[in-house]
Amino acid sequence: MRLQKRQNEIMTSVRQHGACSIIELARQLEVSDETIRRNIKPLVDQGLIDKVHGGVVMSQKQEPEPPFGKRMNVRVEAKQLISARVAMLIKDGDSIMLDTGSTTAYVARALCDHRNLSVVTNCTEIARTLAREASNRVHLCGGALRSDDWATFGSSAIDFVRQFHVNYAILSIGGVTADGGFMDYHLEEAEFSRAVIAQAKKTIVVADHNKFGNPNFIRVCDFDEVDMVVVEQAPPAEIESALLEAGTAVINAAETLTD
Repeated sequence: MRLQKRQNEIMTSVRQHGACSIIELARQLEVSDETIRRNIKPLVDQGLIDKVHGGVVMSQKQEPEPPFGKRMNVRVEAKQLISARVAMLIKDGDSIMLDTGSTTAYVARALCDHRNLSVVTNCTEIARTLAREASNRVHLCGGALRSDDWATFGSSAIDFVRQFHVNYAILSIGGVTADGGFMDYHLEEAEFSRAVIAQAKKTIVVADHNKFGNPNFIRVCDFDEVDMVVVEQAPPAEIESALLEAGTAVINAAETLTD
């Protein structure tokens, strides 16, 4: 289900405060209590928040995403393998969009020897990495700046990416399930990823083995909206079968780089 702007705002407020009353949300968003109740129902149904008397709280079922700095220091070898394989797909002069994520940050590092890239990203770390090469043109999305990874989100960021058409979208994700498709932790990340997919000729998802089979995320898109998934080891058979049936290529970087 594609969540609406008001539902994104509700989730942002609940995530920041841990809990919000219906009255507080109605006042903040300048709508009626009944409008808030209608908007929170799908969020409750999806397990994103829990309803309590007079308000809502963050769902106790969801594990929070680790901080960006910590993610940059785990499964490093896997992310480097994946990134090196993606760098083989990208040619000098290509146009690319990258979302924020530890794996896409490693992709940016792997692209440091490329020249004349046209880059669009909402991640300041990626922008800083690729802007060091003077021949690259790097465009950083405006929007609300997130403190954890210094990435930008919101309608301004989405409107910005819609000005561009690129050869490749390179996306990190939070999880992959056979029946749910590609998933993520945050509503704003999922919305941004969908906007990026729409502007690219081909979409590449980068995912280490830890992402496969985890269902506690927000849906980004179906398998058939992605052209290829680059991994460092084969996904579980059920997921790999679903990907291939949808026409999504599965590229095992460990096999490719050692052949």
